Amino acid sequence: MQLNKITLAIIGVGVAGLVAGAYFIGSKQSEQAAVPAVKQLSAGPLKPGAETPGNHPPMPQVAGAQAPGQLPTQQGKVQVDPSAKFTHFRVGNRNVKSILQDGNVVWVGTSGGVVRYDTKTDDYRLFDVRNGLLSNGIFSVSKLDGRIMVGTYGGGMSLYDEKLDKWENFNIPDGLGDAFVYGVLKATNGDVWVATWSGANRIRGGNLKDRSKWDLYTVENTKGGLPNDWVYGLAEGKNGEMWLATEGGLARFKDGKWDNWNHAKGLGAPYEMVKNDIKFTNDPAKQSVHHAKQKEEMGLQGINVAYNPNYIVSMVVDDQGVVWAGTWGGGLSSFDGKNWRHYTVADGLPGNHVFMLHRDQKGALWIGTNDGLARRDGDKFTVLTTANGLFSNTVFSMASGADGSRWVGSFGGVAHLKAVP
Repeated sequence: MQLNKITLAIIGVGVAGLVAGAYFIGSKQSEQAAVPAVKQLSAGPLKPGAETPGNHPPMPQVAGAQAPGQLPTQQGKVQVDPSAKFTHFRVGNRNVKSILQDGNVVWVGTSGGVVRYDTKTDDYRLFDVRNGLLSNGIFSVSKLDGRIMVGTYGGGMSLYDEKLDKWENFNIPDGLGDAFVYGVLKATNGDVWVATWSGANRIRGGNLKDRSKWDLYTVENTKGGLPNDWVYGLAEGKNGEMWLATEGGLARFKDGKWDNWNHAKGLGAPYEMVKNDIKFTNDPAKQSVHHAKQKEEMGLQGINVAYNPNYIVSMVVDDQGVVWAGTWGGGLSSFDGKNWRHYTVADGLPGNHVFMLHRDQKGALWIGTNDGLARRDGDKFTVLTTANGLFSNTVFSMASGADGSRWVGSFGGVAHLKAVP
């Protein structure tokens, strides 16, 4: 693969500034949507020093292997028009999977590294395999005990200490279930949970350096309590329970016990409700044996479009303890512990593929879909698209500033919306 430039273009003034190299993990994607990556099931207890399981997705290439002239600039300054209503940051043929706003600093996780952008000074810095990370592909950015935590594609998880300007990496030999990490969350009891391609890690007490504190939960060792080993998201409930979003449904871990829900138990809107609004005809079951098997297990053999209501792509829990789950083609579902409710295009959502869920400082729920961004206002939705300043209508990530501005990540770039209706 060739390194491509990431440019920052300011809408209204046309300034090109940020230059950064990036790798695109997997097959080329269009701006419409991406077929979920092929998943290799890997269950059972993790052995110290274990290697990546067979048929695992290929690890990202190393940027340093490129010719010096192709290596990207890692830091600099950009010019921003403070009077513009919105600003577009272009990242080329890349996904922006996660955005974190930490005070004046915005961290942007892309499939080509993570960018630290200081909104006060307009200084930026790119972190990739040349300065501490084990992979350029970034799936999640969060904070853990005062340090920036990134979950990567194939490079485990990495913690950044800003004072020391140093990354600390954790991977399979340290206890991690898989080198592909989709999210990290510290629970109120001090345990740290990690969502991976091959199960969910729990590090008891949050002691990452003590290998004996690392547990790995899989379909096999939970006897099906975890419905699928591909754990895509984590959220803590109001009573301390842990909710896990998987490719095979929703799981709850509470007091050492597991419960789960899939489409047969209420998750995701029925196909008849959404079939006329499915925009993608690329059926993942035609791409891999894994997806074909799962489709058969879920009774979806007769459906040949991008629809899997069991696959939770995004998840949050609100202050009332209600779980909100975004599905692959089955719209948005809410679960109060007893009853499910579904929201689809018919209810005002811009799209039924829900890639992102975000709650802002006021508790408002934002929904990123394949066809726009929506804010939930009661049982209605206010929809934003490129006409309102989005870079693209395919929305993968979001962060809210204390000033009320929004950072919205898409395939190809980030939009900073200073004024949101």
